[in-house]
This record gives sequence, C-alpha cells and structure tokens, in this order.
Amino acid sequence: MTISERLTELGLELPAVVAPLAAYVPAVRTGNLVYTSGQLPMIDGKLPQAGKVGAEVTAEEAKGLARTCALNALAAVHSLVGVDSVVRVVKVVGFVASAPGFNGQPGVVNGASELLGDVFGDAGVHARSAVGVSELPLNAPVEVELIVEVA
Repeated sequence: MTISERLTELGLELPAVVAPLAAYVPAVRTGNLVYTSGQLPMIDGKLPQAGKVGAEVTAEEAKGLARTCALNALAAVHSLVGVDSVVRVVKVVGFVASAPGFNGQPGVVNGASELLGDVFGDAGVHARSAVGVSELPLNAPVEVELIVEVA
C-alpha cells in the first residue's frame, strides 16, 4: 500500500501547502533527506486557534493542532518530492507556545508523532524534540517541522 493510499484509508487528505510567512521555502531536499520549514496549524489559510497552551488553549486542543501541523508538513514534502517517495520519518521537532508553568510539551507533540505513526507504521518511528517557547508566529500555539528520508 502506498502512503497516498494509506492517507485515503485513514480518511486524511493532504492540504494545500501553506504559503511561507517570510523569506523561506516550505521544504528543501538535500541528498535523500527532506527538511520542512516549521509548519503552523493553518487550515484553509487561517489559524484555527491562537494563544498559549495551558492558558487560552488546552493541551488536548494543542495536540490536535500538532496533528494539523504534521499534515501541513507532509503537504510540504509532497509538493517537493511526492509523499509516496518517503522511506521513513527521521525526526520531528515540535515547538509549543507555553503559558508559565505548562510543562506538557511532549503530550502536545504526540499529536504529530501519533499521526506519523498511523500513516507510516514502523517507518514513522522517529527521533523527536518537544520544546516549550514563549511565542510563535501569528500567536500560534504549536509549530512542527520534519526531517524525512526519501527514495
């Protein structure tokens, strides 16, 4: 089964690539690796929620937003090389805009990790960082970037 078929089986559709907010591209390939830029949880060009996790945004809501970020990152990969060329997910980096005292960043970034596991199976097992930050672009609660190996 191809990754495209797996996405369809899961009822998922890759969104349009989110337009960059500044001077960068959504993804870059070097050798057999594709690095994505940080992806916000944009849906149809809009941020569905804003604010800090642990204040305006719950950890569970942020986990869902991290899932959206991962889908946006896969869309960036797809636009460059095609999602079916992904051999494995190498690394996920998740940034969580955190209210003071919030330390549940790993649980939030699980939204991205679990989606990648669902889509890629064993090839979706990856190294990861989950980082709490004070601010993200557009007051987004979460941002995710990927490194994937491609054929």
